[in-house]
Amino acid sequence: MWSADEIAGLCYLHYRTRLPKQGKPDPNREWTSLAAVVKVESGAQREVLDSPGNLQVTKEVVAMGTGTKCIGQNKMRKTGDILNDSHAEVVAKRSFQRYLLHQLWLAASHQQCIFSPGTETGKWKLKPNIIFIFFSSHTPCGDASIFPISEPENQLSKPVTGGHAAGKSPECRSNHNHLCPEDKRKSEKMASNHIIKRMKTDDGVCFSIITEDLAVRHESVERKDNTNQKSCECSAEMQTANKDTGLVRPKVVDVHRTGAKCVPGDLDDARIPGLGYHCVGLLRVKPGRGDRTCSMSCSDKLARWNVLGCQGALLMHFLQYPVYLSAIIVGKCPYSQEAMRRAVIERCQHISSLPDGFLTQEVKLLQSELQFEHSRQAVQGVQTNSKTKLVPCSAAISWSAVPEQPLDVTADGFRQGTTKKGIGSQQSRSKICKVELFHKFQKLVTIISQEDLPDTLRKKMCLSHHLGK
Repeated sequence: MWSADEIAGLCYLHYRTRLPKQGKPDPNREWTSLAAVVKVESGAQREVLDSPGNLQVTKEVVAMGTGTKCIGQNKMRKTGDILNDSHAEVVAKRSFQRYLLHQLWLAASHQQCIFSPGTETGKWKLKPNIIFIFFSSHTPCGDASIFPISEPENQLSKPVTGGHAAGKSPECRSNHNHLCPEDKRKSEKMASNHIIKRMKTDDGVCFSIITEDLAVRHESVERKDNTNQKSCECSAEMQTANKDTGLVRPKVVDVHRTGAKCVPGDLDDARIPGLGYHCVGLLRVKPGRGDRTCSMSCSDKLARWNVLGCQGALLMHFLQYPVYLSAIIVGKCPYSQEAMRRAVIERCQHISSLPDGFLTQEVKLLQSELQFEHSRQAVQGVQTNSKTKLVPCSAAISWSAVPEQPLDVTADGFRQGTTKKGIGSQQSRSKICKVELFHKFQKLVTIISQEDLPDTLRKKMCLSHHLGK
């Protein structure tokens, strides 16, 4: 019916054929990330994921986004006319909200759309033969990106000095703490007691290994309030010694690292080189250049969407149930199924007392073997002999399956080409910024008669009419 590679291939084809050159990276020196939402519609009124393999389905990209940037907190605006977060996943999700707004407009106009009438006045629900799949060319930043670096095969290694040694973090530090002398001594002691080697993966990432047959210990943090006890536990993937066979294998003692920083006031990363560099399961904010951002990591946002849906609070006025993703597919890149499940699903499974219709979803998590042509790994592979420094593309592209101005190219949160003098004008705004989406919502409300509005909006409309007298 559909596969991870099929969805990835469809998104890559859409990127090549439907998105213009403007906003795409220069492949000689730039890279970017891609994300999209794909609609899968079956010919029968039944659940698509449980349908037989021979069922005819149509697959269509309905929203797409590219981007790697995020503005600092000092550039944020109360007017809602700037994109705070231009990571591809967020751009794609906001583009998807624009698509949903248009589909609600079609529903209110009694035209063909993805919704059918709900049981409550003014409410709509997604047709049962339609699901949405989220695709990302890369592992989301934040918690899903923290996992052991896979042990490479047939790679040459060379000894390194103690400065490259990796040690296990005994505890997580608070945000204002750094490595204390005791921790430094432990790290140096480990470096002197074990044979440390440096190895290199195919994509040029270096990491340390210990060749001694010692099991990797699991240590957890015990907090006074007994919360988040597992946040610093090592993943089971980090134990690579085979005790049953007695084989002595190199054990990976480093992890893929994320640039996302722990939320202030909570636990923080110990930052000791090796397995203990990061704590897992924590909320994180995206990094900024000098100016700290207020944007949560994409791992945290995907976890939120998996509980609250992708529609947002405004659209929920018109929906009987949230619009959930049925699957999340990641393209070919460093990836861990365990870390992805931990970040997106398991961290929210304890949440209770949600409103009717809301539930932590068991979203399908898959990986494709197809690589995005403008990903960092792909560009690095082509430019192996080049001395040019690769940098992330500064532009972000948003695309929605809507009839009017489906495409948007932005930089630094505004439409590309916006001057300082033009900031604040309507021409400077992205079609997926907060104020533009709100204006679309307002237009949707105005075309619906008072008696056909949902209760939540009818009461607000009556109150505003009374106050206006």
